Amino acid sequence: MTQTDLLVRIADALERIAPPPAPETDWLAHPAYVWTGQAARAVDTLEAPALDLLRGIDDQKQRVVTNVTRLAAGFASHDMLLWGSRGMGKSAVLRAAIRAAQQDHPGRIALVQVAQEALSGVTGLFSTLGKIDRQFLVFVDDLGFEESETSGPRLLRSWLEGGVEARPANVRLAVTSNRRAIVARTMSEQDDPINPRDAVDDRLALADRFGLSIGFHNCDQDAYLAIIGGYADEFGLQWDSGDALEWSRRRGARSGRVAWQYVNELAGRAGKAL
Repeated sequence: MTQTDLLVRIADALERIAPPPAPETDWLAHPAYVWTGQAARAVDTLEAPALDLLRGIDDQKQRVVTNVTRLAAGFASHDMLLWGSRGMGKSAVLRAAIRAAQQDHPGRIALVQVAQEALSGVTGLFSTLGKIDRQFLVFVDDLGFEESETSGPRLLRSWLEGGVEARPANVRLAVTSNRRAIVARTMSEQDDPINPRDAVDDRLALADRFGLSIGFHNCDQDAYLAIIGGYADEFGLQWDSGDALEWSRRRGARSGRVAWQYVNELAGRAGKAL
């Protein structure tokens, strides 16, 4: 056997044991996708609550739904920053709005969720999505940068500012964050004797690049009970307001998430699945 024959046999053997290439993503076939930074994983079913069940955030819900509906129809629409209290439905309302838009505009819009650690690959994602005849909402959940971090905020600015790496016309960004500034802020910002507003303004300037900045705040007692009442009616559950308030006191918070956890407890007590 010649050396050439041996090399050919080795190459053939390596080809047989190599994993098959990942199939190309069909960007027209699924309601949602997860971007890993290098590739996309299709999601066959987009899990989202019905819009009518999202209570206590009526104004925020209306603004998100209106914007997502415009995007699905191919009209002018905004990038969105949803910021504020944990558990008040920021990501839930985005998913619910997308699902409602998919029912009104079948096949015309999809959600693409991106984890913060995959942000560096989003420019490549934009390049791909810009060639697809479909609208996309690229969703980054629970985004937050440390004060010393520079690459993430710089990427976000470039996508929103219309530069060479900006997102294409058929794509909008939606970001949720527990803080409006997205970048962490400290009390030392107020101690600068030269210009104490500069650091604060620079942090908020990133948020200001979103066309819609929508705040979500802790709900009061009436809103908390209304959320529970909506879910209880939907699932046929009996409940008591005093018991519901005691649940929130034990949790140390009133929010949509705490209300849902109480509803889950009610269903468990009643021997029902949700």
